[in-house]
Amino acid sequence: MDVIMSKVILQGHILVPDNDLEAVTQALVVHKELTLSEPGCIVFRVSQSSLQPNRFEVYEEFTSREAFEAHQQRVKNSEWGETSKNVTRHYQITDVPTP
Repeated sequence: MDVIMSKVILQGHILVPDNDLEAVTQALVVHKELTLSEPGCIVFRVSQSSLQPNRFEVYEEFTSREAFEAHQQRVKNSEWGETSKNVTRHYQITDVPTP
């Protein structure tokens, strides 16, 4: 029996309150570095909108649901998790079968 592997793709955006914008922007630098060094992280992109400074486009790819869940767990207890607690998240999470 073949086990179908699937990678996980998260895409969407976050909206950052004005009074958190500076702290979130600064914390994002370390958050990106830590995430990209996680096992199973393929792509991690967060880019600030030039038209709406409070909006950040987010795109993530992980090799498996397990890697994605491990990332979510790490984030909850991280400095990023604390700094971004007031951020509104608008995400679509998709499991994509890989050959």
